Amino acid sequence: MTPPKKTPTIYDVAKLAGVSIATISRVLNSPDKVNSETHKKVMNAIDRLGFVPKAEARVRAMQGTGRIGVLTPFFTAPSFVQRLRGVASSLSKANYELVIYPVDSLDHLQGHLSSIPLMKNVDGLIIMSLAIEDTDAKRLSANGMETVLIEYKHRGMNSIIIDDEHGGSLVAEHLINKGHKTFAFIGDIEPPEKFSIHPVRSRLKGYKTTLQDAGFSLSKSYIYSSPYTQTEARQAAESLFQLPKPPTAIFAASDFQALAVMKVARQLGIKIPDDAAVVGFDDIDVAEHVDLTTINQHLDESGRLAAEILLARISEAGRPLRHINLPLTLIERSTA
Repeated sequence: MTPPKKTPTIYDVAKLAGVSIATISRVLNSPDKVNSETHKKVMNAIDRLGFVPKAEARVRAMQGTGRIGVLTPFFTAPSFVQRLRGVASSLSKANYELVIYPVDSLDHLQGHLSSIPLMKNVDGLIIMSLAIEDTDAKRLSANGMETVLIEYKHRGMNSIIIDDEHGGSLVAEHLINKGHKTFAFIGDIEPPEKFSIHPVRSRLKGYKTTLQDAGFSLSKSYIYSSPYTQTEARQAAESLFQLPKPPTAIFAASDFQALAVMKVARQLGIKIPDDAAVVGFDDIDVAEHVDLTTINQHLDESGRLAAEILLARISEAGRPLRHINLPLTLIERSTA
């Protein structure tokens, strides 16, 4: 008779990974305090053994935590705040608590993706604007952690997709139809963060391709890579307006940066939209107040949908995966 398979313990994980039990504990409870090489070694051992922490096993026996986690970078940015608002509105109706896990590094992201499904401190997870690897997706699924992705698609996860390239194309079409011939772009094309997705590149691609297809050029001197700050965006706008042939139309890859362009224009006595048209992206709350023409990507709606899909999967795990492509809309106001 075959003896029953032994349940792996923390000692087995430590032996296989070649580290101490204290290190295993840090990986599970404080992953941001463990270097990436050690973290990877420990997680590989956990995955190979199928180890489940005792505390997590007790939680599995409970009905649920009543909490939903949200992994997000830049959670203080206006667009992320609006998405979180949408998530919170759905969770509050279902009496779920929202737990935010800010991500500011690749190690931080990997730490959360490994510890959350094992420790099971939340009933489900919403991941905003972050790319996940197949290994992470498998671990989430294997540990029964229902997950919804926003702005990133993975075949094994529910996802809500934004077509940023199409958004850039919509901006170009609008400006061309308004009769503009000299175009510019300001956006965070080369962000230093390696842990988040980079939609600005797609927005620029759609913008540039559509302009070229219509017979217009967008030369490098009219493209400014600007970090997501008011100061850097103002400097980029000043440089554009000081060119021998200033652009008559500027696409800022976010409303936040578009506001900076508008401020510089006012300071220089440049009339918007008569001298220069300005278009943003996101349609954050303040965009309507300043009458900014922009691309609406349904921020609140994406958060609300993500929460509703997640709650439905928690109540009925057998539901088919959903991949929703939210349509983008150009909102024409007075700036372009």
